[in-house]
Amino acid sequence: MGPHPDNRLSGFDLQGHRGARGLLPENTIPAFLHALDLGVTTLEMDTVINAEGHVVVSHEPWMSARICSHRDGTKVSEDEEQNLRIFNMNDREVAAFDCGSRGHPDFPLQRPMPVAKPFLREVFAAVAAHVETTGYRASNGPVRYNIEIKSQPQYDGIFHPGVDEFASILYALVKAFGLVGQTTIQSFDTRALEAVHGIDAAMSTSLIVDNPGGLQNNLAKLSFTPSIYSPFHGLLDQQQIDAAHVKNIRVIPWTVNDGKTMRELIVMGVDGLITDFPDLGMDVLNSLRESR
Repeated sequence: MGPHPDNRLSGFDLQGHRGARGLLPENTIPAFLHALDLGVTTLEMDTVINAEGHVVVSHEPWMSARICSHRDGTKVSEDEEQNLRIFNMNDREVAAFDCGSRGHPDFPLQRPMPVAKPFLREVFAAVAAHVETTGYRASNGPVRYNIEIKSQPQYDGIFHPGVDEFASILYALVKAFGLVGQTTIQSFDTRALEAVHGIDAAMSTSLIVDNPGGLQNNLAKLSFTPSIYSPFHGLLDQQQIDAAHVKNIRVIPWTVNDGKTMRELIVMGVDGLITDFPDLGMDVLNSLRESR
């Protein structure tokens, strides 16, 4: 059984995937600020490291041929994209690419705009300024961040530093902005989560999963219990949700983009949702709250 309907929406964590990818260019400051205006609790994003050791907000560790263009407007080609490694670029080189004007082929509602991949420090500063200007406060507290370490063993030293260094750089920046208590660090890479846990055992962590192994098998890959279990939504069932809750693990699936599935998962008792369409997520939550 899921939680009692009166309790299922208490502290529900609506997360804007890459900001609001369905509406504005992914992993950009305009998308993050728009997601806040729509009412999300948490800004979900991906990070990589550049040649200067700075944290760049990007899903791929290169300039994607699907969305990015060179300074002169020429589209990045599939043949060249993996040679355009962010790990090899300085700050100026990262900022020269436009990853918003082309829109996104999978998201026809996304509004194109010229925008560069931001540095995480810029995102933190922009959000703080936006909160100050608008007086934004989520229903269950200040803005939260769910930041992914995009790493995998075969990319070590090629597309990103080793995971210990990656985790160290990211944690230091989050701490410098005073956001440790408002941030979860997530990854598919259990090595990255182990590194974060080694730095700060109290840090909120999320294990992202896209395999059918199930809750117990995936948790067994870690030496500690993560704060959040974040599987692809199609892999979830009631038994896994209940089993996670017994272990005091929150369940926040990805990436849920249709209202019917959102409602089903909420009724099953998930603790949050990651969505490309936070406007739809808010509509579903509001309709459920009104029907209580």
